[in-house]
Formats: sequence, C-alpha cells, structure tokens
Amino acid sequence: MDRNFVEFRLAPDDLSAIRFGISPGHELCHAVRVLQRPAEHPLQWGWLRAVRDRVPRESFDVLALLIGPEGYFPDFLTATPSWDMTPADEAARLREVPVGPMRVDLEKMLLRSSGARQDAIARMRDQPERARAMVADAWTSVWEALLAPVWTQLERLLRADIAVRARRIATEGIAAMAGDLHRSVDFESDAVRVAMRWHSEVLDCRGSGLVLVPSVLGSAGCSVLTEPPAQPTLFYPAQGVTETWARDPAEAERALGALLGPARAGILLAAHAPRTTSQVAADAGLALSTASHHLTVLREAGLVASRRDGSRVLHLRTPVGEAVVGAAL
Repeated sequence: MDRNFVEFRLAPDDLSAIRFGISPGHELCHAVRVLQRPAEHPLQWGWLRAVRDRVPRESFDVLALLIGPEGYFPDFLTATPSWDMTPADEAARLREVPVGPMRVDLEKMLLRSSGARQDAIARMRDQPERARAMVADAWTSVWEALLAPVWTQLERLLRADIAVRARRIATEGIAAMAGDLHRSVDFESDAVRVAMRWHSEVLDCRGSGLVLVPSVLGSAGCSVLTEPPAQPTLFYPAQGVTETWARDPAEAERALGALLGPARAGILLAAHAPRTTSQVAADAGLALSTASHHLTVLREAGLVASRRDGSRVLHLRTPVGEAVVGAAL
C-alpha cells in the first residue's frame, strides 16, 4: 500500500532552519479530543481524573464541534508557535483572527462534516464575527477549567523536551534529532519527512525554516501545519510523558527534594526563567550566602548555568536540569 508523506525540505547543514516553539492552542485542541475519546489516550487518564467533573459543557461543545475527535481541525485555532507563546497571547490572538482565513478553514470543515454538525458550522461560516467571539469565549472558558491548573507542569515538560532535543542538534546534528522525534518521522536528503494518513505534500522550507513543537496532550502521533500564513510546523509527542504528568507540583518538589534536598529542589524548579542570586534568595526565603552556595552546587552538577549580564549574574536551568525536572513531573 502506498504511503503518504509530508516533506519539509531544508537547506543542507543549516542549523538555523530548525527552531522550536510552544503552542497552548494545540494543547487545548488535543485536550478537547482526549475528552471526546478518553479510552484512546491512556497517558492522559491522570489528568482526566482531575478535570472530568469541571468541564464547562456549553463552551466545550462549541470547541468539540470544530475540533472533532480526529483528523483535521481549523488552522485558525493555533497560531504559529513560538518559544515565548503564552496562553494569554493565544487567547488574545484568537479574538483578532482575520475573517477571511477563518472562513476558508470553516469551508474545509463543512466538507469533512455532515448532518447537524455541518449545519452548525455553516452558520458559523455565515456569521464569522459572531462565531469568532463565541469560539474565543469558549476557548478561554475551557482553558481556565481544564489546562490553566496544570499549565505549570505541562509547560515544564514541553521545555524539557525542547532543551534535550536542542542539545542533540548541537552534538549529533539535525538528522539524528529529527529521526528520534517519532516513529513516523525520518530525515532523508536534507528533508524532514513525516508519514501521514491521508495527506501528501512537499514544502520548500529554505528561507522560512521549520518549527518543531512538542505536545503533551497530542501524544498519539504527529500533525503538521503547511498552509500560509502559518510557518511550516511539525507537532510531535513530547518525550517523558507518563500518566502522572499532571500531578501536583508539590509532589514533584518532594520527589526532587529527596534527591537534591528541599532547598535545591525548589531553586531548580523555579529556574525556568533567568534570575539573579538575590532574586533566587528572596524567592526561596534564604540568606544570600546560602542561595549562592546552593546555586554553586547545582551549577557544578550541570543542572544550572550562570552567565554575567552587566553587573548581574543570571541563573537558568540547563538542558540536563530541564530533563531532570521533566522526569520528576
């Protein structure tokens, strides 16, 4: 049987052709799918147990109508992912989505639906401004109920995955990193190739590059964005996702505390953004000298990196530190 592939063609040996991003919108779309077919997503059962009693039904139904349990969902629900994308950014962007591209996506959904669902999507297409506001309100309501409480855990897993893969590019090259993204992905002749169920396409990414986006909720397989204005994007399952990924951060801190000691565990967990020694000490409730000592230990273990920024020294988790935190979560 012939196989379908999407091929992202890159310039030879161009490390800058690959960048990584985070997509709150993609996570929420897959959260909606998990809730529609929970039996197919065992890695999300821990999260499901925590959220199933607080689903905002009306808002959920609006999103489920568009997203469905599988296959294509509208591109306008996810922006081109970036390293610093936040849920607030995604929600604000959704309220300003241009009506033209939105209607194109809704037309695609009409071709993929039937019956009452098709009629409802047709009404959205015919009243796009009203539909945009309704979808944005639903997105915010569902996000606050289902993903906002676990975004800290989820984001740490995403950033840990990115840190490890970026390090592999630096040490082993793009081909080794891309070939390890998922069993459906390989790297041949300067192209990242993704096996797809229905879709075949070749994209020349020289000049635009390719965005790689890990996903915790979309753990079943890979998906792609290929149509402008979005930059070519490949979503892939993040590594290290287990059924316990959504557990309370306090549990993760206790687990790290058993390994590193409570103070160092707390410092490492909070080191996802650069902070000065004074900020670390204040956040941890420690004397400056004590915080400096713990940072030295973490730095010597390769878990934290320190760099000078003018008169300040900033401390940030290393890829190894990201991996340790991701595994604990």
